Parts: sequence; structure tokens; C-alpha cells
Amino acid sequence: MKFWQAITWAETDQLIDIARFAEEMGFHGLMSGDHAVYPESIIPDYPYSENGLPPMQADDEYPDQTAIFAAMAAVTSKLLFTCGVYVLPLRNPHEVARASATLAVLSDNRFVLGVGVGWMKEEFDIYGVDFRARGKITDEIIDVLHKLWTGEMVEHHGNYFNFPRVQLSPAPTANPRIYIGGSSGIALRRAARIGDGYIGAGTAPDEVAPLLERLEVLRREYGREHLPFEAMLGITAAPDLALFQRLVDKGLTSTVAPPFQYALGKKQSSLDEKKRFMEMYAESIIRHF
Repeated sequence: MKFWQAITWAETDQLIDIARFAEEMGFHGLMSGDHAVYPESIIPDYPYSENGLPPMQADDEYPDQTAIFAAMAAVTSKLLFTCGVYVLPLRNPHEVARASATLAVLSDNRFVLGVGVGWMKEEFDIYGVDFRARGKITDEIIDVLHKLWTGEMVEHHGNYFNFPRVQLSPAPTANPRIYIGGSSGIALRRAARIGDGYIGAGTAPDEVAPLLERLEVLRREYGREHLPFEAMLGITAAPDLALFQRLVDKGLTSTVAPPFQYALGKKQSSLDEKKRFMEMYAESIIRHF
């Protein structure tokens, strides 16, 4: 059983110490969050709440993923890092390929590229990216990434990206794993079709087994059931040892401890408060697996 700690909205100046302590406590990895920009005004169209309002606010911290992962990797030796999720279609694939390859090299392949198509249309409008095409753009970027990560001279002529023969160096010794996030049927299919894993958007305990079965059916449909695959599911229930033991029997192999804002019930918290939560989580749950 793998346990990740969500660090979304955690104070950026605490992240290095959080990483050190999380590794000491036995967490498998840290999962951050991403927004490229946060507009002053947005349409309430968040897909994971009943009223369409997102849980974040404009002053919640979304630091640069490349910078924080590199900094945290430098002070740890086993901890993994991912984003749940990086809004991939907003980004240039050459920049993503280079940043991911560099992180893979510097972290000894402890970086996982967690991506999603995004939900905030205003972000896409600001970046000048077609919101309606974000799924197709995501698929093509992933294709480009795999080409560039070979470290060979490659070219690409697609619907959204077109470039002559180029070479990326340094190339990763192993391609960063790509985990796909989202809760829609399309997101599940994308994870099964081209992903090395899946990042859930919050899963109720009784939905775990059906979701895992759905992913397995889709992976068989695409002929990829033999490949390694990790489904990271944050559970929408209070952390409880007996609950996780039951969910392991239903196939759960990877979960995410809640962001500190949720766990501690406050927007900002001290480093010591975060450490106490991680220690409690480790002692009451992780140590038993």
C-alpha cells in the first residue's frame, strides 16, 4: 500500500521541510496542485462540487512545479513527486519535456508527471488555447513527450504542434511515468489508453471497487492490462485504519492523505502543525501496512 501526502496550497516556504519529514514518516510521495493563472473572476463551473464553486481562492499558493520538485528531491532520497494535476494543454510540449527530463535525471527517476485537461476556461482564454480542444491537445502533447524523451533526433507534424528534427538533451534514463487525472468517462479512457496511472478527484469508499474495476476493464479493452499501472485514489472519508484495510481487500493499492487545509481545518497552518498531522497519519495508518 502506497501513501501519498497532498501538499496542495501548503505554504511554499515550508515545502522543503515537509518533504524531509514526509520521507522520515514513511510516505511514498508528495502530490501538489497546479493552476497556471487564477483570474479575478471565473464562471462557477468546477466539476467536483455541487454548486460549481472551486475550493481554492486567488491567494492560495500554486508554486512552479519544476522548482518545488527539484528543491524537494534535493533533500530526499526515496520520496516521489507528482502533481494532481498539471494542466497539460496550457503548456508547450518542448518545455514540459525538458523540465520533466531534467527532474527525472536530478531525482533519480522519482518524478511522476500527473496531468489533466483542466476545467477553468478562463485560464485557456488567457493563454490563448482553445478550451474545446484541450483533450485532443493533451493527447498530442503526450505523444510529443514520448518522442522527445528518447533523446534522439525526432520530428512531429500534428494538428496542434509541428516541428522539424530536434533532439532533447539530457534525456531521461527512463521515461517519466504519466498519470492521468479526472473523473469523467473520457478521463478514465485516456488513463487506460495512454496513462501509466490514474489520479482520482476524490473517491467515496463504496465507489473504490467499481472505479478500479472500470479502469481494469478499459485497460483490457486497450490491450494494456499487462503493463504496470497505479491508481491513486484520495478517499472522501476520514482517515481510518479499518477503512483502509477494507479498501485494500477491494483492490486499493495507493491513496492520498488530504491537503493540510482539509486535515487541519484552517487555511494556513504552521510547519509543526503539519508535522503533527503527518506523524499521526503515519502512526495510526502507514505503520500498519
